[in-house]
Amino acid sequence: MARFHKDTVRVDHHEKTGGRAAYIADYRVEGMLYGYMVRSQKAHARIKAIHYPEMPEGYTFVDERDMTTPNYLRNEEDGQFIFASHEVNYIGEGIAVICGPDKAKVKELVEKTVVEYEDLPAVLSMEASDEALIAYHYNKFDADEAFEKAAFTFKETIYGGRQEHVYLETCGIMGEWVNDKVTLTGSFQNPYYIVNEVAEVFKLDPKQVQAKAAYIGGAFGGKEDYPSLLACQAAAAARKAGRPVLMILSRKEDVLDTPKRHPFAITYEAALDEANTITGLRVRLVYDGGAYGTTSPTILQRSLITCTGVYRIPALDVDGRAMKTNHVPSGAFRGFGAPQTHLAIETFMNHLAYRVGEEPLAFKRRHLAKQGDLTSTRGIFHYPVIVNDMIDKAMELSDYQNKKKAYANQTGRMRRGIGMGLSIHGCGFTGSAERDFLKSEMKVTKYADDTVEILACNTDMGQGVRTAFTKIAGEVLDLPYEQIIFKNPDTDRVVNSGPTVASRSVIIPGKLLELCCKELKEIWKRGEEQTVVRKYEHPEFMIPWDLSQFYGDPYPTYSWGVNVIEVELDILTGESHVIGGGGVYDVGVAIDERILRGQIEGGMLQGVGYASMENMEIKDGRIQQASYTDYMIPTAMDTAMWFAMTMPNPYDRGPLGAKGAGELTILGSAPAFVEALEQAAGTEFTRMPLTPERVLPAIEEAKHD
Repeated sequence: MARFHKDTVRVDHHEKTGGRAAYIADYRVEGMLYGYMVRSQKAHARIKAIHYPEMPEGYTFVDERDMTTPNYLRNEEDGQFIFASHEVNYIGEGIAVICGPDKAKVKELVEKTVVEYEDLPAVLSMEASDEALIAYHYNKFDADEAFEKAAFTFKETIYGGRQEHVYLETCGIMGEWVNDKVTLTGSFQNPYYIVNEVAEVFKLDPKQVQAKAAYIGGAFGGKEDYPSLLACQAAAAARKAGRPVLMILSRKEDVLDTPKRHPFAITYEAALDEANTITGLRVRLVYDGGAYGTTSPTILQRSLITCTGVYRIPALDVDGRAMKTNHVPSGAFRGFGAPQTHLAIETFMNHLAYRVGEEPLAFKRRHLAKQGDLTSTRGIFHYPVIVNDMIDKAMELSDYQNKKKAYANQTGRMRRGIGMGLSIHGCGFTGSAERDFLKSEMKVTKYADDTVEILACNTDMGQGVRTAFTKIAGEVLDLPYEQIIFKNPDTDRVVNSGPTVASRSVIIPGKLLELCCKELKEIWKRGEEQTVVRKYEHPEFMIPWDLSQFYGDPYPTYSWGVNVIEVELDILTGESHVIGGGGVYDVGVAIDERILRGQIEGGMLQGVGYASMENMEIKDGRIQQASYTDYMIPTAMDTAMWFAMTMPNPYDRGPLGAKGAGELTILGSAPAFVEALEQAAGTEFTRMPLTPERVLPAIEEAKHD
């Protein structure tokens, strides 16, 4: 048995449990100032004037007038300002930074700052918006013909809300200038995003920007692109103050200003033949993108690609758009658009099955994709699809069939239900980005003492990439794991191995690491320093991706999941809780089963929270649940003793056979929860999350139907 199959102590375990791991809040440098933002209190307004209080010696403010360089991120068309310029577009948007040596005093100065506004018309729902931040449309063969010949059609709209990341550590960055070079140290997923954004804004050579990742207290996608904005604000403040500036968001600020999971309305319309087989599908997807585009384009792409879930649909007509509103921007969150479409397609398939008189799981199994089938974008499922076997295993472990029958006709106050959610996740960055934009590298150096250092920019935000990379290198080189070094990245030392997003870290840079180590092993010279660098090469078997047509292979391969959730519902109060379930996953080969189990249990619970209780409403542009007193998340009291297992299905282009895993684990539990609750409640739901306030009226209505 290979060593990597065995659980091991995480490489950062002792640093974290021993209190030696330095998070950004632990950093102190000589002369450091604290920075806090003056934030918009209006959803949409013109800034008429900013009245700052008198600044004591050593304190200063920084706003758009201090930006001698461009005052916007990414591109001018998107319009996201580093400091709001003349106009604010959502409540919480940053207007200015006040910085100084005493935190309490800085906060007092922020509170005393008065912004004069002139109200402007605000767009306060995606339904009211007539401006799309981004829109796509594609076809797969002729969906109109399928509908013309259909024996039966069914149409339904599924709705879902925002979701907050709820990482333990809020966003934070320290900016420091030395001569013409700026160093940004902080809690972020993608060091080279910071380098490239700050270099662009401040007109620097990228070598004049250094990004150093501190230990990260969770991210879930929330520290993918937002830290680029915070880095520019910290850099601007440090430049004007002439001293290092540390900016750490309060929890309320973090909730108000950081991107959320996109709220959605997804309409499916299916055409079926006489055998109750789906022949065509029309999909209309609408997201609330918020005030700025951020990562909406790529999220929307993944959403539209995965709108068919795990199913083989012959013909498609798909339209998607992210609408501009005066809400906090929507952005990256674990699953990156796929949780929305999985919640929608799985629920729709259940409801459709009942309409045609079939048991939902049997109906779904008839439509499962298999190796060699065309994907939604006319790519190909190039590798074996073992979902049927995974379903069998999940049914066995959960006693699914017996419980489904037992819960069919219930009486009394406490009722139970069981549901199953099937999921798919494309491995790697969407489309041609790996080939055309990221162009990742990996660097491995063996020192004279024969220790080996991995010089990659991928960050460990709790998902265990440092341990996974260490195990890959140790396994290939046949070295003790203690002989492998992999530190938190510093862009002055490491190559650009790409962002830590899209479940790509193991399958893309991890594969490059494996190749580097194989080469190093072949040329190994004891007692000498040696370095190996490998660059990404796009798989030749992939059908080239064409975004304009949504055609081709957007991913080289896919990971798959099957989730079961069992619930108990109090029909008197509408309250429910999870009493059982679990997950079976195909992630190729698990590098570390213990880490993966943590991913499974955490991802499943996050999915249950998304479907059940994580309700974030915006009224008149203001988030109503801006604290964790009001925004509810599941805890240990809301879970059960879940089964969690993987079924081997090695991927030959992944390191040691591995595929992506982290995002897959959140996708299936939400629709499984919905199906379980529908069985317990005896009614269908189309609007999530299923809080008691939504569930109870539906139960009462069903009684009178």
